[in-house]
Amino acid sequence: MSWQAYTDNLLGTGKIDKAAIYSRAGDSLWAASGGLSLPTNEIGEIAQGFENPSGLQSTGLHLQGQKFMLIRADDRSIYGRHDAEGVICVRTKQTILVTHYPAGVQAGEATKIVEQLADYLISVSY
Repeated sequence: MSWQAYTDNLLGTGKIDKAAIYSRAGDSLWAASGGLSLPTNEIGEIAQGFENPSGLQSTGLHLQGQKFMLIRADDRSIYGRHDAEGVICVRTKQTILVTHYPAGVQAGEATKIVEQLADYLISVSY
């Protein structure tokens, strides 16, 4: 399956409205759906946030210029929330999944879908 198919499938669930897959270092975009493309500084902040979340804790998480309140950040997952919408970022062995869910979607539903894809990618050494 191509990288693009993974992001398209996330949107196909109806729980995610934007998705992108970046290299683990955050230096290259591998696939994007729903118009999600991050400026270098935003994907850099996310990539760094997996190693040291203090920057995200102090300034928040930014996605396409929108600031999200940091809900969780560890070496695998970063979650952010703004009003009724949110962001889920998950790091695998070789990728960073960056996703956005719209208002009306429960955070837990969106999180389960993205975390399951990450588990699958990890299981096949990605």
